[in-house]
Amino acid sequence: MATSASTPAPLPSPWCDAQIVVVVPTYNEATNLPLLVEELLALPLPNLRVLVADDNSPDGTGEIAEKLAAAHDGRVLVVHRAGKEGLGRAYVDGIGRALDAGAEFVVQMDADLSHPPEYVPQLLGTMLATGAGLVIGSRYVSGGALAEDWPMYRKALSGWANFYVKLLLGLQVRDLTAGFKIWRAEVLRDIGLDQIRSNGYSFQVEMHYLTHRRHHKIVEVPIHFNERQHGESKMSFGVKVESALMPFRLRRRHRRT
Repeated sequence: MATSASTPAPLPSPWCDAQIVVVVPTYNEATNLPLLVEELLALPLPNLRVLVADDNSPDGTGEIAEKLAAAHDGRVLVVHRAGKEGLGRAYVDGIGRALDAGAEFVVQMDADLSHPPEYVPQLLGTMLATGAGLVIGSRYVSGGALAEDWPMYRKALSGWANFYVKLLLGLQVRDLTAGFKIWRAEVLRDIGLDQIRSNGYSFQVEMHYLTHRRHHKIVEVPIHFNERQHGESKMSFGVKVESALMPFRLRRRHRRT
C-alpha cells in the first residue's frame, strides 16, 4: 500500500515493535510542547509514547499536556509535579514513571525544540545495531553541529564545560553535557535512579559517569542542535555553579567504590 508524501513509510521490525517512551521535562513550554508532541507522534514508530513531566508551569503547560493526552488516546502521559525542582529531579521522576509504564527504551529530550525529533529512529537504530546501553545525540562528534544562531558565549561555555568535565572525570565521551539520548531500560535500572543527586543540568554528566562506571557501552551519533524559538532558557547562575562542582562531588563520592 502506497503512503502519501506527508506520511513516513513504516519502519520494519524491530523498530516498529520497540516500546519507547520519550521523557520531556517542562517548565513554561506552552508554545513549544504541542509542536514537539505532534512531531514525535508523527514518527513511524507506532509504539512510541511521550511522557511530559511538568513542574507546575504557571503558563499552563500542564493543562496543555492534559489536552494532548486526551487527544492522543494513551500515547501521551502526563506527570504533574509540585513545583520547579530542577531538570535532574524532573528527569528522575519522569524516567521512573516511564520504566513503570513498560518502556524498553527511554529517550531524553528537551521541550524547547532544540533536539530535532527526526533523529529518534536513528538513535534507536544505532542502539539496536551496536548493542549500546546508551546512545547520545552528539553536537561534538564528526558531522554534529551547534545552532548557527547560538551566541558565541554559549558556544564557548558549552565547549569549555565538556573539556573541563572530561579532564576531571576521564570519560571518553565528546558531548558529556548532551541532553538528547536513548537508554535501554535495563541500563537505567542497573545505574539506579535513586543514586542520582543532581538537581540541574549536571544531571546529564552524572548519568554519563554512572553509565561508564557500570561498564555499559556508550555510542555517540551526530546531530544538529537548534536554538530554541520560543520561551526562555532555564540556565541560571545556581545551575552553572552546581554543574561546575559536580565532577568533584562525583569523584569524591565514588572513589572508594
